[in-house]
Formats: sequence, structure tokens, C-alpha cells
Amino acid sequence: MTTTHTLETAEADIAYDVDGPLPTADGRPPLFMIAQPMTAAGFGALRSHFPDRTVVTYDPRGLGRSVRKDGRTDHSPTVQAEDVHAVIEALGGGPVDMFASSGGAVTALALVTAHPDDVLTLVAHEPPRHRGARG
Repeated sequence: MTTTHTLETAEADIAYDVDGPLPTADGRPPLFMIAQPMTAAGFGALRSHFPDRTVVTYDPRGLGRSVRKDGRTDHSPTVQAEDVHAVIEALGGGPVDMFASSGGAVTALALVTAHPDDVLTLVAHEPPRHRGARG
């Protein structure tokens, strides 16, 4: 059963979905799936492959159901990371397992830098490369 929640902050209302019980039934951390610019709706098929896990998805600030109140249109990974941290706190605190794709992977890397205790396992899938990056 999926429940939808809204975390209200001074700058944005962050919408997130929890599919499964909290605390989790088996004691494993929730699996948090994030992306950017994709919203929670984009994880429907992937989420269905984890019927035994509590899965959390969210709409990044300014996208989908998450409404910005600050009038800005930029998407800073550090700001997004603080939003994800706030959702993790609202869930009852970390750690979570995290699958993060595209811009969400950049947000997740900012999250583990600022709040390393929030994430137990991170899969950073295809983070976009900065134009000046060398590989």
C-alpha cells in the first residue's frame, strides 16, 4: 500500500511516497529511489520489482507535485540533498538504501557528503558528467 506525504518547508513542499510499512517489517532499511529530472511516477515499473521492500520515492523540489515557494528555477544538488535528508528524517531517520539515477545520483553524492549516516548502500546510476570532467 502506497501512502503519499508532503514535507512542508519554508522554501518548498516536498511530495514523497512510501510503499510499504515504516518501520519496515523485516528490519531492513527502506529503499529510497531518486532521480532528476524524473519524479516519483517514473519509478513505478522498477518499484514493482521490490515487493518485499519498503520503497520510498519523491518528486524533487520544483518538479511534479513538489512545489517551490522561493520563485527559483535552478536545481542545486546541495539543496536537493538537504530535501532528501529532510525526507529521511521524516521517515524516522536513516540509514536508507538508495538507488539514484542521472541527476539524482549527483544529489545522492551530495547527500552522502553532507550526511554520511543517512545512506547505508548507494547505487549511483549514470550521474551526468560535468563538461569539464576528464575520464
